[in-house]
Amino acid sequence: MFKKYQRFLVKNRNKGIPNLMLYLCLTNALFALYTLFTKDSTVYEVLCYDAEKIFRGQIWRIATWLLTYGIENYDFSFMSIIYIFFYVMFNNWLGQILESVWGTLRLNLYYFGGALLSVVLSLIITATTGIPVPLSAYYLNLSLFLAVATLIPEERIMLFGVFPIKMRWLALFDVALILLNILPLLAIAVNSNVAEILLMVLVPPLIPIVNYVLTFGKDVRKLLPTGMGLKQRKRRMDFKKAAKPNPNWASNYRSVTGEKPYRHKCSVCGRTDTANPGLEFRYCSRCKGYYCYCIDHINNHTHIEQ
Repeated sequence: MFKKYQRFLVKNRNKGIPNLMLYLCLTNALFALYTLFTKDSTVYEVLCYDAEKIFRGQIWRIATWLLTYGIENYDFSFMSIIYIFFYVMFNNWLGQILESVWGTLRLNLYYFGGALLSVVLSLIITATTGIPVPLSAYYLNLSLFLAVATLIPEERIMLFGVFPIKMRWLALFDVALILLNILPLLAIAVNSNVAEILLMVLVPPLIPIVNYVLTFGKDVRKLLPTGMGLKQRKRRMDFKKAAKPNPNWASNYRSVTGEKPYRHKCSVCGRTDTANPGLEFRYCSRCKGYYCYCIDHINNHTHIEQ
C-alpha cells in the first residue's frame, strides 16, 4: 500500500498548487502589514481560528487561520516589518527546497495534511470537552523546517547573515525552544490538574510534529547527530581507511616467488631498489630498449643492440 502511494506521488508530482509557500507567506505578509499600518485587528478577528465560531457556521476559519500567523504579535515598528520580510523569504525558501525534492503534490499533501489534522483534532476536543484549542501556523512552518533539516541536515545557512550553522542544529534548537516554553506550563497543569492548560499547550505543536514523524518514519533519526547510524559510520570509516594510500605498502607485500615489489632492477646483477634502498639506478641510453642498471654496472655492461 505504501509503495503504491509512493508511486502515485511520483507519477503526479507536478499536480497541486505550485509555489504554495510563496502564496501563503505573501498573503500573511499583506494581512500583517495591513494590521500594522491601520492598527485595526478586524481582519485578524475575522480570519483567525476559533473552534466555537466554526461550530456557529463560520467555516471559512478552517482554512483562513493559515493566513493569520503572528499578526497579533506585531507592533508598528521597523523591526516588525523586517521580521515579516525574512518570514516570507525564509519560508518560501523552505517551500522551494521541498517542492524540488518531493514535487508539488507531496508538499501540498504534507502541509495541508498537517493543517487538516490540527483542525480535526481541535474541533473534536472542543466538541467533547468544551475547551477551545488555539491553532497557529507557526508549528506548521516548523514542520516544514524539520522536513528540510531532515533531508539536508549538513546544509549550512547564515544565521543573521553572519554565522554559518547546520540545518540540523538549528532545527534541534527550535524543538528545544518549544519544549522549554511548554514544560513550565505542563508543570502548572499537572500540579493544578487543569486539563484546559494541558490541551491548549500540547495540541498546537504536537499535531504538526506527529505529521512530520509519520511522513519521515525512521528517517527522523537523520536529524540527530548520530542519525547517520553506527553501521553507516563504520562503513564510511572503513572506506576512508581503505582509500587512504599507504606509503609502506610494499614492505609487507610478497610475490609468488617471495620477491618484494620494486621500481628499478639491474639487468646485470638483478639487485632492486626495494632490497637495496641506498643503491642508485640508471637507464642506459645506448641500449635499444628500456634497460636499467645499478650504479656498479651502468658503465660496465654489454650494450643491447636489438
